[in-house]
Amino acid sequence: MNDTATLAGLDPATWQDFLRVAGSPGFDRWQEQTRRTGGCSDPIRLSGGTKTIDRATKTVLHAYTTEHEPGGVLRVACGNRRASRCPSCAWTYAGDTYHLIRAGLTGDQAKGTPETVREHPRVFATLTAPSFGPVHNRLGNRPCRCGARHQDDDPALGTALDPATYNYAEAVMWNNHASDLWRYFTIYLRREIASRAGLTQKAAREQSRLSFGKVAEYQRRGAVHFHAVIRFDGPEGPETAPPAWASVGLLTDAIRAAAARVRVVVPANEDHGFSEDWVLRWGTQIDVQPIGAFGHGEQITERAVAAYVAKYATKAAETTGTIDHRIGNKEALVLLGIPDHPSRLIQACLDLHAAYPDRKLRDWAHMLGFRGHFSTKSRRYSTTLGALRQVRADYRAAQQRSALGLPDPDDAAEATTLTLAHWTYAGHGHTPGESWLAASIARDIQANREIKAEVLADLDGMEVWNA
Repeated sequence: MNDTATLAGLDPATWQDFLRVAGSPGFDRWQEQTRRTGGCSDPIRLSGGTKTIDRATKTVLHAYTTEHEPGGVLRVACGNRRASRCPSCAWTYAGDTYHLIRAGLTGDQAKGTPETVREHPRVFATLTAPSFGPVHNRLGNRPCRCGARHQDDDPALGTALDPATYNYAEAVMWNNHASDLWRYFTIYLRREIASRAGLTQKAAREQSRLSFGKVAEYQRRGAVHFHAVIRFDGPEGPETAPPAWASVGLLTDAIRAAAARVRVVVPANEDHGFSEDWVLRWGTQIDVQPIGAFGHGEQITERAVAAYVAKYATKAAETTGTIDHRIGNKEALVLLGIPDHPSRLIQACLDLHAAYPDRKLRDWAHMLGFRGHFSTKSRRYSTTLGALRQVRADYRAAQQRSALGLPDPDDAAEATTLTLAHWTYAGHGHTPGESWLAASIARDIQANREIKAEVLADLDGMEVWNA
């Protein structure tokens, strides 16, 4: 670790705990556990053990217990996708998302997607929210409407030019129904495709299938928008070729038309001062670009799309200045130091909750009303995150069996063992000293990844998350 110089900045309690941990007899094993979690910020602590028994003789071939582990527990990674909660686990989640999206673009037989999908028409579409009022922004070489030329790191970017006229209530109501807008979009998209192909909806379904993978991202103004890979397949999914009429041009036109048709109407509630229905629509800024297969000068390539989606799969509303946990009341906004623009959006959620309790706006106020999944895909797009995690778990289990000389339980010829396990949840997280050490380990691991990524970047066809 290269953080010795920063030790002087630790508060006394953290310093004392650091000395306790570093001087404990099980420190080396604690470091080993923490490295295996990738330097997880909030590891799950388990107590218990496993036994591997020979089925025929009932002999115990191997036994493991946490009794001799530091603190009597085994530490496993929390698996949180949010970079604000656990950067190391978020990195793993982003890597899985990258491979999931990439498999649906290039194909991967090992992940159950044929390489012929690379020949299927596919686009990268971005659907945004409408305007809820003018905000500070960057307009190329032109100044903002406020007269200033904002830099990229200007905190004013995305905030309302006139908070008194900005429609904060509609903004959070839109976020709250964004998943419904996407669902209706997919319904209308299939109808628009059938219409442009000159077919009935039933005939279009019999000849083709739509697959997608998408991610939600917050704009600086606090509005959610979706980035989606949308792909034409044959009737049986990626294993079959799409029909001749299924083209990128047809798909692009259908996406724009479908987005323009979507309406989600939320009834008025006069008892709480909302006398008109809310009519929610997609914004007019819809971007649809074809995805290039090999990166020979195309604007949007498979690798770029997969990396972009993976990047935003680990982020949430905290990128707008809010926090990543629930807020109990308006008074907490001042104590938490939340900036004015996201604070007003949160207040709008709390004000709307009484009128629309079924929308759970109070529970999702810290998310500025959004309550959907950040990363989703259709069933046949490619592999699943669960399958990718299982492959990783199986690989580690195979390494452990090999090191212990145990047979593979999936090998029918050697399936003579039985593994019994008993685990009990024993808490989560680190002590202050452990937290500092884990963060240091995580930084070391990340630095090594970045060095390896720089090397791999010089090798054509290699991806960062293979590191």
